[in-house]
Amino acid sequence: MPPRQNQALDTVGAVTAAYWPVPLSRAVVALAVGIAVTFLAEHSPRVGLLALAGLALGGGAVVALLSRGRIADRTATRIFVAQGLISALIGVIALPLALTGAGLGTLLLLATVWAVLTGALELYAGYRLRTGGGRDWVTAGAGTLALALVLLLAPSDTVTVVGIIGAYAVILGVYLVIAALSLKWAAGDGQAAARASGADPASNTGATR
Repeated sequence: MPPRQNQALDTVGAVTAAYWPVPLSRAVVALAVGIAVTFLAEHSPRVGLLALAGLALGGGAVVALLSRGRIADRTATRIFVAQGLISALIGVIALPLALTGAGLGTLLLLATVWAVLTGALELYAGYRLRTGGGRDWVTAGAGTLALALVLLLAPSDTVTVVGIIGAYAVILGVYLVIAALSLKWAAGDGQAAARASGADPASNTGATR
């Protein structure tokens, strides 16, 4: 098999076999935030900033800490580590602002900046691969950029803005659960096919170890 084709298969295999715990962990964070916002009667800027802090800090930590060693493409790995660090930084900024009574303008600014930066980075990382987990990155990145657009166009009242953030968290969480399970099942199918053909199932994932 030509080296270029081998490299492409290795990249897809690395993302499929080793990356699925990352979207699953992100899903847990997003669903926890989305469910909390849904069941809270208070939809104040404080709640919105706390929700943003949870999404940004929790999700950013997951991406920055777990992405390393799980993606064959080094540039994509660096992008995700940078995305995670930027996200976590915005979460660190949002948390004290929530506790000191910052208003709706601050929430809108931080949420929009977070969505634009992290969404663009994830979209670009997905565009680089466009296979396996890369397709999920494109979808998640585009959805996060759409959040920024919705926040800019939505009525500027606190209940609406906090509700949008909560709805985004739930939708993202559900999508990431589906993406993670799809990657895990694809990994199992690939390993079973490799065993049936007499190949070493680990040959496509060695780049991630």
